[in-house]
Amino acid sequence: MTRHAHLNRRKVLQLALAGGAVAALSAPRSAHAATLPYMNRIGLQLYTLRNQMAQDAKGTLKLVADAGYRQVELMSIDKQAVELAAIARDNNLIVHSAFMDWKGIATPDAKDAMSVDQTIELAEKIGLRHIVFGYIGKGSRETVDQYQRMAEATNVAADKARQAGMSLCYHNHSFEFAKLPNSTLTGFDLFIEKFDTKLVAFELDVFWVKIGGYDPLEMMRKLAGRISQVHLKDLKPETGILTDEGKVPHEAFKELGSGSIDMAAVMKLAKVIGVLQCHVEQDQSPAPLQSIVKSIEHLNRLAN
Repeated sequence: MTRHAHLNRRKVLQLALAGGAVAALSAPRSAHAATLPYMNRIGLQLYTLRNQMAQDAKGTLKLVADAGYRQVELMSIDKQAVELAAIARDNNLIVHSAFMDWKGIATPDAKDAMSVDQTIELAEKIGLRHIVFGYIGKGSRETVDQYQRMAEATNVAADKARQAGMSLCYHNHSFEFAKLPNSTLTGFDLFIEKFDTKLVAFELDVFWVKIGGYDPLEMMRKLAGRISQVHLKDLKPETGILTDEGKVPHEAFKELGSGSIDMAAVMKLAKVIGVLQCHVEQDQSPAPLQSIVKSIEHLNRLAN
């Protein structure tokens, strides 16, 4: 490790230990944590720590493990992800899931799009079980026809993933819950209808469901048997409905237990309907390392 890497890690540690997080990072994991579903394999989507990962991936992944997380979901499927997955596993963190380049499905002819075939090849090298199609850019999500074509392309990609021994799931935001022009349907309605139930699952993000105007628990019941993963993300009370993700204020993203979503109910229902994994995520935080500690502390309290 270079002197620069040592300095970077020291900065990361200082950030993590600020504000009383020392005890949380060094405390033993609750002996009763396994009584709450998924705590024996609770994950963290690394987008929460994107800046810290860019500064010091090794140090950050060590802190994630020390905080009590058991697995991580990678931000992207690329060449760097192969190395990051190895570092995570060196810290006893499971790596089963990662986000693909959304353009590979939504705009495959784009010059900078990584193809589905390239994605699957890299996913095999990483050792993934789940490939996540996690976004659709503006310009590709405005009409019924666009969503129908997207669903067809997703089914094709999911079939390729299945043949390679992996599954593909779609991760929602809130734009999918807006009514489409000249239609009574939303994009999410069309995905529910058009996705091949034998091939495509959902990675349901409860924050985006709620800010999109729907009850997360009701949506989970509606999609029972079709959700492979859940993102645990809390929403500031009385935020209101926002279906443009770019207009969501940063302060709307809260640590688990500091918002308006009943995470214990979400996790218990997830177990009932056959969800495989749950990952904590907080898109925005002034202190991300402290936030991930607060969130897992809340889950550990729920388990007692």
